[in-house]
Formats: sequence, C-alpha cells, structure tokens
Amino acid sequence: MISATMAAAAATATAPASASPFSLLRNYGATARAFANVRAPLRRSCNFNSVKFLLPLHSRRFLSRINVTNDEEAAAKGAAVNANIEGPTIYDKIIAKEIPSSIVYEDDKVLAFRDINPQAPVHVLVIPKLRDGLTMLGKAEARHGEILGDLLYAAKIVAEKEGILDGFRVVINNGPSACQSVYHIHLHVLGGRQMKWPPG
Repeated sequence: MISATMAAAAATATAPASASPFSLLRNYGATARAFANVRAPLRRSCNFNSVKFLLPLHSRRFLSRINVTNDEEAAAKGAAVNANIEGPTIYDKIIAKEIPSSIVYEDDKVLAFRDINPQAPVHVLVIPKLRDGLTMLGKAEARHGEILGDLLYAAKIVAEKEGILDGFRVVINNGPSACQSVYHIHLHVLGGRQMKWPPG
C-alpha cells in the first residue's frame, strides 16, 4: 500500500516547470521523508556461493561449466599419469558385466551404453570389446581399421535406435588435452538437441 506521503511526493514530482524554488525544496523534503524508512540490505562478506545467486541464470551456468571443465581436466590429467596400457579399465569391467550399465546396443564386437554424466539428451558411449592395444585414436595402426569401422557403424545403429539419425555428433577424445579419462578407445554419440559449432 502506498502511504499518503509517498503519493504526495509522486504527485508533486510531476509539478509544472514554473514551480517556485520553495515548492521544489518542499517536494524534495516530502520525497526524502517518504523513502527514509527504505533501508539497503546489510553488506556481508561475499563468497562464490552467495554471489552466484545474484547472477543471471546464464552467468551461473557459465560458472558451473567452468567448475565442471576444471574437474574434467583434472580427471583427464590424472588418468593420463596413471594410464596402464596393458591393464584392465573400467570399460573392461562393464564388458564383463562386473559393473552394471544401461546397454543400448551390443554385438560380438562392440558394446554401447548410456553415459552416466550425459552432455545431451542422448549420450551413449561405444566401445570395442577387444581393444588390441588401442587405448586412444592417436595409437591407431593399420591393423586397427576393422575395430574403428565397427565403432563407427555401431554409432550409426545407436543413432537409429535412439531416434536421432537426422542429427547427431560423434566425438572421440584423444589424450589429456582432449579430456580423455579412460584409456580404452571409445566414442561418444550425442544428440537429441541442437549441436553448436565450433564445438569444444
């Protein structure tokens, strides 16, 4: 509810330009009294958690993306340091059904399952069941042509099964600078939303 003083201040604020200096001072006084009870919020020490709620939604998303990106980069660097080319990876355990996964497609050569941290409405990982030393695309040799072809063909089947055949993206991360975190070659099939360009 607007107080009478505030209403008077608002009415006199639109007074004609011919008003006398005295009436202008009186109007100023009425306005000052009307807003005298309005107090600024208390200032507190700020940290990221309190500041992020004051930012527009798109800025908060950008800040959270920075945190996620930093986590991914740290995980990729750690994985590169600890990568054991001959040792089993988490994907070997998924292939052996020691770790549960949401399987989208499987045949005798490849396994496709949903990513547990999806970056799109459809985000499926496609991995070869036999790695044959192919820990990353940068290690590919001529003998790996069949494995690579099987992965790409499986990506097409996944896109078809998921109803995104009219628009999807296939991503292969290679090494720590590309945020590869598992050293068992795999590709990401992403879709279900508009992809942006350039990526990354």
